[in-house]
Amino acid sequence: MRISDNSGSRQVVAQTTGPTTLRTLLTDKLGWLGLRSAQILMALALVAVIVFVLVQVKLVVIPVLIAIILASALSPVVGWLRRRGLSAILATWVTLLTAIVVFGGIVTLIVFAVENQWSDLYTSASDGIDELSTYLAEGPLAIDASQIEDAKNAGIDFLTSSQFGSGAIAGVSAAGQFITGLVLVIVILFFFLKDGDVIWNFFLKPFRGERLARGRRIGTTSVRVLGGYVRGTAIVAFVDAAAIGIGLAVLGVPLALPLAVIVFMTAFIPLIGATVAGILAALVALVANGWVVALIVVGIVVVVNQLEGNFLQPVVMAQSLKLHPLVILVALTAGTILAGIIGAVLAVPIAAVGWAIAKTWNEPALPPRPALT
Repeated sequence: MRISDNSGSRQVVAQTTGPTTLRTLLTDKLGWLGLRSAQILMALALVAVIVFVLVQVKLVVIPVLIAIILASALSPVVGWLRRRGLSAILATWVTLLTAIVVFGGIVTLIVFAVENQWSDLYTSASDGIDELSTYLAEGPLAIDASQIEDAKNAGIDFLTSSQFGSGAIAGVSAAGQFITGLVLVIVILFFFLKDGDVIWNFFLKPFRGERLARGRRIGTTSVRVLGGYVRGTAIVAFVDAAAIGIGLAVLGVPLALPLAVIVFMTAFIPLIGATVAGILAALVALVANGWVVALIVVGIVVVVNQLEGNFLQPVVMAQSLKLHPLVILVALTAGTILAGIIGAVLAVPIAAVGWAIAKTWNEPALPPRPALT
């Protein structure tokens, strides 16, 4: 309705509002916020269901992920052999068998090194435990000797109890799962190395045009990032392991070779891997060689990590995608919660690939390239 004053100089217009409808409730600010919140909750629920399902079948999912990462790292070798005239299946067999022989040789070397030095380490560990007990009883902490003895007896009782036996049975089950997973990794890796491009093209068959180009772009980017990450990390880990291993050997620390291999393996867990390996090496040195050598080992680990982080890694990893330390920490935490130590190893490269795909999602189309060869 319209209301006018007597002067006619101005008018006040009052418009009657219509009845409230579902459309008006959903289109105002509060309704828009509610719809977006519901969409976010539905997306999170879908992600949670997918993650739950993947965790339930991790005996298959983890070997597939490991095989994809290894195939990305080894694909240049297969490509190089094929360019030298070898057939696809022969190049795959040569690459796969070489990798198995190298890995098997490293494991065998570790076993022999541990077996040859185990008695010395056992003696040093026994002496170290006695020294630690004496320090705890007579040092500034002044812990009662009876409490230390009770702790020892508790450990002995656990080792001879049914809980430890059930834990051993669980260990046997875990060993069976490990062997099964290892066989799956080898079989899946063989097919990825041989027919990786065919497999990826099969998944891209339903797509055309820009979606097909995006799919090829994702495949190329994933292989490049995964391969570069694994090869770069392996080079950095080898240098770290060699430097720390040589330092341990010069200082006469027992199990220097196995400790160097542990340094190599833990280097694939960013941020915390090198720290854990350094602590382990320092503890072995402390038990076997005393405080002075342990402090020297800590110094070696710190110096090697600083040189690697400031000089070697920027050069070796220049072609690989870098992630912010906070992203790495969150990825490591999530991976560890979902799949333990294997999840911690796989979390960072998966996060790197995810970020690389997000960055290249709308880039110009690239020429077709094989996905895994």
